Amino acid sequence: MIDKTVADATAAVADIHDGATVMIGGFGTAGMPDALIEALIEQGARELTIINNNAGNGDSGLAALIRHKRVRRIVCSFPRQADSQHFDAAYKAGEIELELVPQGNLAARIHAAGSGLGAIFTPTGYGTQLAEGKETREIDGRHYVLELPLHADFALIKADRGDRWGNLVYRKTARNFGPLMAMAARCAIVQVREVVALGGLDPEAVVTPGIFVQRVVAIGAAPAAERSAA
Repeated sequence: MIDKTVADATAAVADIHDGATVMIGGFGTAGMPDALIEALIEQGARELTIINNNAGNGDSGLAALIRHKRVRRIVCSFPRQADSQHFDAAYKAGEIELELVPQGNLAARIHAAGSGLGAIFTPTGYGTQLAEGKETREIDGRHYVLELPLHADFALIKADRGDRWGNLVYRKTARNFGPLMAMAARCAIVQVREVVALGGLDPEAVVTPGIFVQRVVAIGAAPAAERSAA
């Protein structure tokens, strides 16, 4: 019997090791797997490389992971905003490395990893500092930059509902990077609001098939403010 559910968030992240590369879903706070991040902070893994759209908001979630000095390097498209004070402080102190990736390239590189591609050519970034040291090529009169796939040891993802096989459905914009990251990580760990019985998900509504998911943990309903934002 296939059963990918685990008892709690602590058990779900127990084997994330020092120095691991971890993808974290979310666009700002929409779709951010708060419970899994909190469990990872308690678990104590350090020197992490984080792949995420941004570099944390306020004092919770990814921002808290940075505040606790668990992140050595971050790959993201939007590191600075009004409430990214913990990343700002760590970066200015030389405590964290940054690889800045345009958002479309970020999604495409994650998708390339999940699809088994060796690399992609993209026009985004050509002629800028982001292309320095990278292979470029002219194709049909347009210039492109070679970008490598983004793989991860683990992905922490938030979905709305799942079943014990790992099939997932998401809530509106909270989907964002989740499906791509599940494909690109060796171990996709997903927090869901509810685990339903097999057959409880409409097959036509399943976005991430269970083949891409290794662990599912039921956390419960999100706060009303987040549900409205998502």
